[in-house]
Amino acid sequence: MEPMAESENIETTEEGAPPKRSRKPLLIGVALALLLGGGGFFATFSGMVALPFGGGEETEADAKTAAKAPPVSPDSLPAFVPVGEMVIPLGPNARAKFLVIEMEIETRPEDAAAFEALKPRILDVVNTYLRAIEEADIEAPGATLRLRAQLLRRVRAVSAPAEPRDLLITAFVLK
Repeated sequence: MEPMAESENIETTEEGAPPKRSRKPLLIGVALALLLGGGGFFATFSGMVALPFGGGEETEADAKTAAKAPPVSPDSLPAFVPVGEMVIPLGPNARAKFLVIEMEIETRPEDAAAFEALKPRILDVVNTYLRAIEEADIEAPGATLRLRAQLLRRVRAVSAPAEPRDLLITAFVLK
């Protein structure tokens, strides 16, 4: 066996380390995978391509089940009691001067009269809470959800034993 001459050793560089491989094929592969994955997602999400499982057309079993469902009676539908529009001043240092909020209380039809009778107390609790919060609390990204939960909690406390299902904020404007 003859020792290899230095000229035949092509795979090593001058220092004896192997040459670095190019990352170009790896980057092209990743870019193509992302492009094809995004295109496939868009095609299925927009409905251009139907998936072989789930979704799609209604089967006979689904149609029979829907036919057997009981009809919706007016008694099972919720009642919505409007609380009315409220204009809350935000204070002298606030950028917006007023909060205009309009709400409705979702409840059972038999409890709607109780909420109408309790409307002055509900307005008082809502007004008191909204006057106590800061403008930064209103402008935060999840402010509407937090306000709604806090207001619903206060309405539940005032309206017992009548039970509100939900509190709907139909208008929420900073002026």
